[in-house]
Amino acid sequence: MIVALAPQVEIQVEDHLSETRRPFDPMCGICGTLHQDPTQPADRSVLEVMNGTIVHRGPDSDGFHLDGPAGLAMRRLAIVDLHTGDQPMSNEDGTVWIVFNGEIFNFPELRPSLERMGHTFRTNADTEAIVHLYEEYGPDCVDHLRGQFAFAIWDSRRRRLLLARDRLGQKPVYYAEHNGCFYFASELKAILAASGIERRPNLPALHRYFTLMYVPDPESAFVGIHKLPPGHRLILDSDPWRLRTERYWDLPYEPKWDLPEVEIRQRLREEITTAVRIRLMSDVPLGAHLSGGIDSSIVVALMAGMMDQPVKTFSIGFGEARFDETAFARQVAERYGTEHQEFVLQPDAMGVLFDMMGHFDEPFADPAALPTWYLSQMTRRHVTVALNGDGGDEAFAGYQRYFGDAYVDLYRLLPGFLRRSLVSPLLARMPVQADRPMEQSYAAALRGLARGAEYPSAASKVRWSTHFHPGEIAALYTEEMHAALNGAVDAAEWVAQDYRHAPAKHRIDRTLYADLHHYLPGALLPKVDRMTMAHSLEARSPFLDHKVMELAARLPVRWKVRGQTTKWILRDLFKDLLPPEIEARGKSGFSVPLGAWLAGELFEPARELLLSGDARLGTYIRKDGIVRLLEENRQGRDNHGKRIWALMNFEAWLRRYV
Repeated sequence: MIVALAPQVEIQVEDHLSETRRPFDPMCGICGTLHQDPTQPADRSVLEVMNGTIVHRGPDSDGFHLDGPAGLAMRRLAIVDLHTGDQPMSNEDGTVWIVFNGEIFNFPELRPSLERMGHTFRTNADTEAIVHLYEEYGPDCVDHLRGQFAFAIWDSRRRRLLLARDRLGQKPVYYAEHNGCFYFASELKAILAASGIERRPNLPALHRYFTLMYVPDPESAFVGIHKLPPGHRLILDSDPWRLRTERYWDLPYEPKWDLPEVEIRQRLREEITTAVRIRLMSDVPLGAHLSGGIDSSIVVALMAGMMDQPVKTFSIGFGEARFDETAFARQVAERYGTEHQEFVLQPDAMGVLFDMMGHFDEPFADPAALPTWYLSQMTRRHVTVALNGDGGDEAFAGYQRYFGDAYVDLYRLLPGFLRRSLVSPLLARMPVQADRPMEQSYAAALRGLARGAEYPSAASKVRWSTHFHPGEIAALYTEEMHAALNGAVDAAEWVAQDYRHAPAKHRIDRTLYADLHHYLPGALLPKVDRMTMAHSLEARSPFLDHKVMELAARLPVRWKVRGQTTKWILRDLFKDLLPPEIEARGKSGFSVPLGAWLAGELFEPARELLLSGDARLGTYIRKDGIVRLLEENRQGRDNHGKRIWALMNFEAWLRRYV
C-alpha cells in the first residue's frame, strides 16, 4: 500500500549529491577455474555452465577471459557506468585481468592518484582502479579499497590467481580444488555444477548449523568446498602450485580514543554521514529499506537531506499485530516525506522455501530470510539499489544480550544441579505464547535464560539465540549422526575461540568482536546478499563501512551500552533526526510468527515435508523427535517454531542438493 506522505522535512546536511554521481561498477556474480597442469587450457563450456547458475546476480550481460590454464567469467548487474563497465577487464597491456563483484566507494579519490602514477583508464568503472592498484601494490591492493567487494585477479606474468573478500563479508566467495583444478564462484551452486565434486554432506559443519542456524566459515555444507572468510585474501601461485589464505584486516578495539568528547562526536557523525553519501551514486533508481528501527531511520533521514527528490522507502509487516513494526517505519516516512510502500507478509513459507534454498545453497534457518525475500521482491519492482541499516547493532552494541549476559552470569552462580533439576522443570510447565515475539513472552525469556546458562558469556550468540542447545539436538540425532560427529567441535566453542582471542579488554567489546566474525558474516550478511540478489537488487549498508566500524570499535563501552540502553551514542548523536518514539525504541528486528504459523496453517505442510515417505532427513534426525516438536508446538506447550524451521530448511537442502 502507499502511505500518505507529510511534506518533506529538510535536514541540515551539506548536499553532496552532485559529487556522488560518478561512475562506479555494478554488483555481479563471478566465477573461474585454474588448472594445475599449465598445458591444460581452461574450458569455456565449463565457465558457461558455472556462469549460468548465477544469472540472477547479473542479468544484464556476461563476459569471459581465457588464458591458458586460467579462465574467468562473470555476470553483470549494471548499476552505474552502464556502457563501458563490462568485464572481465584488464590493465593497459593485458597482463592482469579481473572479475569483480561489488562497489568501491572511494574510486573518485583513487582514480586521480593512479593517473598521476602513470596509469591510463579506458573506462569509467571502479573495477579498473583495482587492476591498477594491483599493479602498484600486488595483493596489498585490498588495503586501499573502501567498499563491498569480492574479486579475482589473474596475473599472467606471475601465473598467480588472487581472490579477495571485503573486510566485513558483504560479498561471498566459495572455492574448491578437485582433480587438479581450482574453482571459485560467488555462489556454491556454480562449483557444484562444474567441478564433479561429490555432494557429500559435511556433518560436523551441519551439526554447528543446528545451533547457529547457518554453516560458519571457512567451512561449507559440503566436504571439499570452502568459504573465503571476510577480511581475507587467497593467493594461488601456479608455478610451483601453492595456495595460501591470509587475513589482511581485523578490527582493533584498543586503545580507546583519547580525544575530547566533542571531537569524537563530530568525527562519528561526519563519518556516518559520509558513509551514507558515498553510497548514493547510481544511474538507476535508488531507495532504502526502512524497518522503523534506529539504524535504518538514521540512514533514511540522512538520505532525505542529501537527495533532490523524495527517498523511496520500503517496509514489510505482518498480519499479526504483535509482530508488525510498520507503524514505526511510517512515522519516519511521514516525517521525511518519503515515497513509502509497505507489504504485509502472510504465512506462505512453503511457497518459497525451495526457492530460497536455491539461493542459499546451504541450510540456512534465520527466519528473517522470509520477510527479506518478499521485501526484496517488492523493492525491485521500483528500484535497483536499496540502502539499509545493517551493521549498526554490531558496531554500536544494539542487542539486548550485550547487557543481558551479566544477568545470566549471575544466574550461573546457582549450582548446576539446582538449575537443571529445579528451575528448568518449573519453567518447562509455563506455557509459551506462539502469537507474540519471543522477547514479549516472559516464559520464553525465562526459558531462554535457563537454557543460555549452559553456555559461558564467551558464546553470547549461542547462549541467547541458538535454535537447539546441545542436549536438545543430541536427543534428535540418529545413531549414524552421533557416530559421524565423534570429536566434532560444537558451535559454542567455535564462537568462544574468537571471544577469547579478541583484541579487546571489556566483555562487551569481546562479544562484539565474536559477533563480527560469526553472526554478521554467517547469518546477517548472507541473508541480505542472497535474498536481494535473488531479485537482482543491490543492497548497500553504510554502517558496515569499515571506517565507521573502526571508529565505533574504539569508543568506550559506556558510549555503546548504558544500563539497559543499547546503542546509546547513536540515539544521542542523531536524536535531532529521529522521532521520539524511534529514539526510545529497543532492538526488535524481523520477528517472524513461525510458532503460530506452524501451529496453524503450516502445520500440515510442515508435517508432510518432514515425515512423508520421501523425507530424507531421517538418516540424521529421529522421526519421533520431529513428531514431538510438531505436537508440542501445535498444542502450545512450547514455541518450537525456529527449531521446526531449521529442520524444514535442512530437509529442503537435502532434497535439492544431496
